[in-house]
Amino acid sequence: MTGLILVAAGSGTRLAAGVPKALVEVSGRSLLQHCLDTVGGVARIREIVVVVPASEVAAVRASLSDASVVVVAGGATRDESVRAGLTQLVDADDVLVHDAARPFVPADVFNRVLDALVDAQAVIPAIPVVDTIKRVRDGVVVDTPARDELVAVQTPQGFRTGILRAAHANEDPDITDDAMRVERAGIPVRVVAGSQRGFKITTPFDLAVAATMIEDR
Repeated sequence: MTGLILVAAGSGTRLAAGVPKALVEVSGRSLLQHCLDTVGGVARIREIVVVVPASEVAAVRASLSDASVVVVAGGATRDESVRAGLTQLVDADDVLVHDAARPFVPADVFNRVLDALVDAQAVIPAIPVVDTIKRVRDGVVVDTPARDELVAVQTPQGFRTGILRAAHANEDPDITDDAMRVERAGIPVRVVAGSQRGFKITTPFDLAVAATMIEDR
């Protein structure tokens, strides 16, 4: 069985005054509901935990019609929020960790991650980097990595549940995503194709892009 942790806590400033980020609407549906609409079409996901700031639990719970979706308070950091979600999983052998701020990731990406997870312990979706990337120190370029070795990582990231729990047992302030935790534990992380639709909504501009994308599809 597969569980899903939808992280909507610790994700920065609000997109609209007075509205929890997960409940900001695009074309009449909240970012969270857009995520759940897609997840509803992924049959292998059987447990869903939504992690939001403590002050928003009641509002988010009230916005959902599916009583089987668990809503819990997250922490001050993404790590704390993922750990809060992990405590709520009951029977999940595998777990997907997904950003609620990426509401338009297609179901195909979820299924690609799950398909790869059959033979792997950790899987991430990613897209090729199209810009030239520079490493900069003190305002000066120190290196230009080969672009064909670089990818932009998205979510959902998939793991064997026990492996992710073990990876979260140790504090590490330099960690930026769950896959990095697993990497540091020496576990190979497989990469599958992501989607341009998996961009992260973090600013009002991103929200405007999302609205235009829906209108044009």
